[in-house]
Amino acid sequence: MSSLAEALGYPPAARLLIITADDLGVSYATNAAVYESLRAGVATSAGLVVPGPWAREAAASYRGEDVGVHLTLNAEYDLYRWGPLTHAPSLLDGEGGFPRTLVDLWEHADLDEVHKECRAQVERAIYWGFDVSHLSAHMAALELRPEFFDVALQLANDFHLPLRLAGADQQRRAGFQFRQLAAEAGVICPDRLLRASRGQSARAAVDQVLADLPPGVTELVLRPARDSEELRAVIPDWPARVEDYDIATSNRALRALFERTGLVLTSYRALRDLQQAPRQG
Repeated sequence: MSSLAEALGYPPAARLLIITADDLGVSYATNAAVYESLRAGVATSAGLVVPGPWAREAAASYRGEDVGVHLTLNAEYDLYRWGPLTHAPSLLDGEGGFPRTLVDLWEHADLDEVHKECRAQVERAIYWGFDVSHLSAHMAALELRPEFFDVALQLANDFHLPLRLAGADQQRRAGFQFRQLAAEAGVICPDRLLRASRGQSARAAVDQVLADLPPGVTELVLRPARDSEELRAVIPDWPARVEDYDIATSNRALRALFERTGLVLTSYRALRDLQQAPRQG
């Protein structure tokens, strides 16, 4: 069986990197930063929060970039709320928005309502004109419980889209082999998932991780946002998002690292094209 890198047309030892800018649609500061990261920075893909307060503005600003649907069933901020597109009483907290925590979601969600809501989010993105490239799950809500993962897997199959999954090391935490289930269903996923480390120098940590990547397809997830009064007012972790914005738009430094280490940028659109290619035999 060939590796994902080989299936994409690269040598077995190739090190491919998808840089995803997540949370498009959450705020104007996020929209501006994500599109700048895609158009002038190093991001190669993005994830759209369809129920987000600024998702319609993101759709109006779309120019054909590689954007997937970041399936969303939580609204984690105390002062900044959003809720389902569909009639889904089990997906509401006491204030009329999505649950803030995963535990609340998992304990109260009706799976039929979860499926209808997630499908509606994909269909809304398509209706808005997005050329949807992949699926992912906000807060990993759909990949850490088998009954929720079934929803993500069915949607990936129905829409013939690749799916973001955590690395194999996270399967023990989840308690089931989600990567094996995806492979058996014919759903393509990057080989591993990385997120920017938080500390005194996130950029230095990213540089070190990327320099040491093993062969295969790796996805690095950033959540860039421009610094603004709006961002500071509604999103408590705004400094980390501004830092991600700096990383995603640091073209010269990161591109020099890619050239020095032999990393090749790719995107979810390449994985989607492979997913949708006619099968041999």
